[in-house]
Amino acid sequence: MTEEQAGLIAACIAGDETAIAQLIQENELGVFRLALSVLGDPGEANEAAQDAFIAALSALKSYQESSNFKAWLYKIALNLSRSRLRKRKALQRLQRVLITLFRVQAQRTPSLEEAIIHNEEDEALWKALEKLDERHRLPIVLYYYHEFSVREIAEILNIKEGTVHSRLSIGREKLRVELDGLFPTTGEAE
Repeated sequence: MTEEQAGLIAACIAGDETAIAQLIQENELGVFRLALSVLGDPGEANEAAQDAFIAALSALKSYQESSNFKAWLYKIALNLSRSRLRKRKALQRLQRVLITLFRVQAQRTPSLEEAIIHNEEDEALWKALEKLDERHRLPIVLYYYHEFSVREIAEILNIKEGTVHSRLSIGREKLRVELDGLFPTTGEAE
């Protein structure tokens, strides 16, 4: 690292807005291009690049001066871009599964009363799911809609299996409270 780079990083750590702007300006195009190469969507790549700079500036104090700053910054951008891509792919899989499920349901011709009750239940469930924060919603969606195992969910979300169990439990409890009284009780899942 050159003395100029070290001085710029020190100024950024000290909160110098001009130095922060310079650091971003010097690296923004490369970080954006990296994010774009992973995500393939300019809008999402722009958000990932912004997130990368926020994360890097927040962690700048822990940056090891012996390492290459640009490589360190790009690693942050790459990890954030991959994370966004995994989340997007999980949501796309969910959408495909839901579309398939709705097509199967549409092929069966329920009575008008059954259709109204089913639609109300689906709507209530999805509204309750949307109220959950992402860290509890994703494990539930992956487990119940995509039928992934706890081990697979841990791998997809890059968390420990125990964390998946915990998030499933908390998410189910939040859903139970939210949906209490709307559905007849048939026993606990899992």
